[in-house]
Amino acid sequence: MYTERDAQRIMTTGAFAALTIVLIIPVQIVIFSLYPPPDTIEGFFAVFAQSKWLGLLSLDLLYYLNNALLSLVYLALFVALRKVNYSAMLIALMLGLIGIAVYYSSSVGFEMLALSKDFEQSSSAETSQQILAAGRAILARYKGSAFDVYYVLNAVALIIISLVMFKPNRFGRAAAVWGLIAGIFMIIPSTAGTIGLVFSLISLIPWAVFSVIIGIKMLRPETSI
Repeated sequence: MYTERDAQRIMTTGAFAALTIVLIIPVQIVIFSLYPPPDTIEGFFAVFAQSKWLGLLSLDLLYYLNNALLSLVYLALFVALRKVNYSAMLIALMLGLIGIAVYYSSSVGFEMLALSKDFEQSSSAETSQQILAAGRAILARYKGSAFDVYYVLNAVALIIISLVMFKPNRFGRAAAVWGLIAGIFMIIPSTAGTIGLVFSLISLIPWAVFSVIIGIKMLRPETSI
């Protein structure tokens, strides 16, 4: 039988997930600042030839962990806010989890690693060209519709959650404001040129503040959940 203790355990797990996501953010920024991802398939193959780990990190390896943790955050927020607005939180949870699932379908890090090994070992120009063509197709999928859908669905989920937080709840108005700001900036995918990149970087600040607030709040048990 589901109890308040079970709810608190889910929220505690979500709290640690949210705080871990905050710790991952500066690591991602440092990596992308020191080693900007290349724009071409030849560039990616060169990075993988230098270091397979650097290649995987250039193709969002940390995001694999980040989004797994994010799914726990969504579940914890649903548990924490379900009595405030059950239908809205269920929709937000569904959109968030669908977005995360779509994201994993767009991830190509290990496919690119395998192709880079084949390219390095290719013995003919024709084989190399075929591998390059396959790599370009994979790179197009990585930057394509699936990622944009993931990005927008998660923005909508965050906006819904933040709007629910404006009603009386354990998180308070500050979390609602910071979450709403982050969600608005996340509406435009990071792949949408310069404005998308700028908005995605700006959104990290309110998202980090939001994550810290909800993480701390969910670690504090309430008498009624």
